[in-house]
Amino acid sequence: MTKLKKVIISGGGTGGHIFPAIAIANEIQAKYPNAEILFVGAEGKMEMEKVPQAGYQIIGLPIRGLQRKLTLENLKFPFKLMASLFKAKKIVKTFQPDVAIGVGGYASAAIVRVAAKKGVPTLVQEQNSFPGITNKWLAKKAKKICVAYDGLERFFPKEKIVKTGNPVRNHVVDIKGKKEKGIRHFGLLPNKKTVLVIGGSLGAGTINNSLSQRIQELLDADMQVIWQCGKFYFENLKPLRTKLDSKQVYLNDFIFEMDLAYAAADYIVSRAGAMSVSELCLVGKPTILVPSPNVSEDHQTKNAMALVQQNAALLVKDSDAVSALIPKIMELNKDFKLQESLSENILKLGVADAPARILNEIEKIVS
Repeated sequence: MTKLKKVIISGGGTGGHIFPAIAIANEIQAKYPNAEILFVGAEGKMEMEKVPQAGYQIIGLPIRGLQRKLTLENLKFPFKLMASLFKAKKIVKTFQPDVAIGVGGYASAAIVRVAAKKGVPTLVQEQNSFPGITNKWLAKKAKKICVAYDGLERFFPKEKIVKTGNPVRNHVVDIKGKKEKGIRHFGLLPNKKTVLVIGGSLGAGTINNSLSQRIQELLDADMQVIWQCGKFYFENLKPLRTKLDSKQVYLNDFIFEMDLAYAAADYIVSRAGAMSVSELCLVGKPTILVPSPNVSEDHQTKNAMALVQQNAALLVKDSDAVSALIPKIMELNKDFKLQESLSENILKLGVADAPARILNEIEKIVS
């Protein structure tokens, strides 16, 4: 019987990498409560804050990605890469893991590659319908590659791929019976339709602009809004929050109680990051996706189209959002049949037991 004693989980940079990593760790800890789980991330990135908050130890590497334009940081890249590889070798040698798991992000490139060279079984978890550079590079050495979308044989060896779905945070999608509590928590009114607007963990400028210019139209239509704007935009939007009727608008940089936000919502507007899409498929609310154009290979549009083609979500292009997003919300609010069909179809795409499926693959490669 497989028994996990020591596990390294590496990656990060955004919530889309960090939260699935934590979900995998939680699943391992639930089955193997005595297992040591060590995270390895990139210094100064979000994981260095979020992972300790989840109760796990993390070590940072000095690794950074190459910038698209010529900068001083690019000149430092070879030195930071060498320093990261040296530190990764030391971590693997000292910790001696049974398995190394990469979830994407530059830190996983160093630690998973070093672990594989040392003979440690490795697994890659790819969240998107279009893989990132790091995971494509690591796939050659990985024993298994866990994916959430079909058609990834174009990028990974077919025999290594296992479709497990994306591991979401179970408490976040546990919304049953929480609607009234959610409405109270955000200081809203119980008799109005509620729109939840989320632009990813860092916020989304286009969605924020679309809302800030035309939010009064939603309020005039007797709707109310829960709005996560992101820390980069919050200060500029504070005057708007003061100006608007606070009983119909909750605005903050980050929502920690996402289960209550999902529960309170009648409709959801979101970017189409892989983890957001996976959560939305389990939440089952009528959804409008506004894919970010500022990602590699436009993978958010591909994530969104996987739902749109199943009549499970509506799509508004980022370039059209300022003029089209608010009218699309108003249109959805009036169309009860559309609301019903979107909810039914998006729920069909949800995978609730992805962490357990991934743990099953981890156990296989370790044994």
